Amino acid sequence: MTPTPLTHPSRRQLLHGGAAVGLALLATGCATPIGSAKARVVVVGGGWGGIGAARTLAESGQVDVTMLEPNPSFMSCPMSALYIAGLKPLSYLNHSYRNVDRTGVRRVRERATAIDRAARFVQTETQRLPYDYLVLAPGVEYMEDSLPGFAEGRDRLPVGFRAFEHEAVRQQVDAFLSQGGIYVMTVPRPPFRCPPAPYERACLIAEQMRKRGTKGKIIIVDANPDPTPAPTARPVRHAMETLYPNEIEYRVDMVPTRIDAARRVLSTPEGDINYTAANIIPPMRAPALIRQAGLGERWASVHLPSFRTTADPLVYVIGDSQGTLLPKSGHVAFGAGQQVAKEIVGLVTGRPDPAPAPGTTVALPGGICWAKVSERTAIMVNVSASMQIGEAARLRFEVDPQHNEPSKKASIVWADAMWGSMFG
Repeated sequence: MTPTPLTHPSRRQLLHGGAAVGLALLATGCATPIGSAKARVVVVGGGWGGIGAARTLAESGQVDVTMLEPNPSFMSCPMSALYIAGLKPLSYLNHSYRNVDRTGVRRVRERATAIDRAARFVQTETQRLPYDYLVLAPGVEYMEDSLPGFAEGRDRLPVGFRAFEHEAVRQQVDAFLSQGGIYVMTVPRPPFRCPPAPYERACLIAEQMRKRGTKGKIIIVDANPDPTPAPTARPVRHAMETLYPNEIEYRVDMVPTRIDAARRVLSTPEGDINYTAANIIPPMRAPALIRQAGLGERWASVHLPSFRTTADPLVYVIGDSQGTLLPKSGHVAFGAGQQVAKEIVGLVTGRPDPAPAPGTTVALPGGICWAKVSERTAIMVNVSASMQIGEAARLRFEVDPQHNEPSKKASIVWADAMWGSMFG
C-alpha cells in the first residue's frame, strides 16, 4: 500500500504526528497477573523517548513507573544549533521534569549500570530496581576508538550530540568567531543521531562568521559522498553553496585517520588539516548497557512494530539505541515511547491489541526535523514510516526543495508544541 502524500503539519499534527501507535504484537504473557499489585515498569533514560514512555505509562494509572535519569533536568539536542550559534539562550533547550513527576512517575537520579534479565532488575549505583516490563531509552555513545587520538584529546574536542554537551561547543564556537582561523567539522557515516545536524550547525556558524566579520573558514570533512540522509542532499548542498560559498569548504568521501588535539591537526587520506577549533563527530552506537544486557552489539535488536527486543519479550528499546531503519531523531523517539507505553498498558490490563496478520500494513512512528541553515530559513524533513508485517520497514521522505522562511517559523512552532506535550 502506498503511503498517502505528506503535507505541512498543523500545530495539532505536530503535537501528535510522532506518536502514531502501531498495532502491537501479543506478548508471551503478562509479567504481573491481572488483579495483583500494579505492574512495575522501569524506564531507563529521561530524554525524548523516555519521557514519551514514562509519562504515557503514568497517565494511564495502570502501572507503577520508575524513570532512571541522572540529570536534574531535560536538555534538548533538537534545536540546539540555535543556541550554539548564539541565536537562543541555553534556557530555550532546558526543561524541568516537574510536570512529569506530577503524573506519578517516580524519578530516580541515578544511572543504570547493569541489567539482570533473568532476575528482572536494573542495577544502579545504590540499588536494584525490580521490573515487570523494562523500557530502555539510553541514547547513544561515541565510538571514540574509531579515530586514533580522539580519546586522548576528548576534553578539547566537545561533540555536542548528547544532552548537556552544548555549552562546551558554544564556548568553542564563540572563541573561533572572535579570533577566526579554521573550524574543522567531521561527519561520520550513518547511522548516527540526527544526520542533518552537522550541516545545520556549520551553516549557522558560517552565518555568524559573516555577520561578525570573522576571517577564516569552516572545513567539513564528510565520510559520505553527499549530505545525509540522501533525500536532503540537494537542498543542503544548495544552502551551503549559495549562502556560504566563502565560509564553507565541503570535502566528501573523506574519513579522518587521526587527530592530535594538542597540536590541533586532523589527519586525512588527502593530507593534514591544521585547525583553530574542531568539532569532531565520531560514529555512534548504543551505550554499553545494551551490550551488557545481551540485547545487541552496535545497536539493540528489536522487533517492529512493537520495539520489543529479539532477546527478551519483557524488554523494549526505543529512541536512538534501537537498530532499525527508523531515523534517530527526538520526534521518532517520543512517538515510539508513547506507542510502547500503550502496548504495555494493554498487556497489563488484559486488553492487548490483536496481532496484525502477515502482510498487513501498519504505521510506525514518523517524525519531523528541521535543518536551520540561517537565522530566518530552514529545510523541513518529514519522514513517514510503515511496514508490512513480515517485511522490512519503509521510509518516505518529504523534503523542502530549498531552504525557506515558512519552514524556519514552523520549526519554532514544532519545538514549542513538542516540549508542551512532553512537559506541559
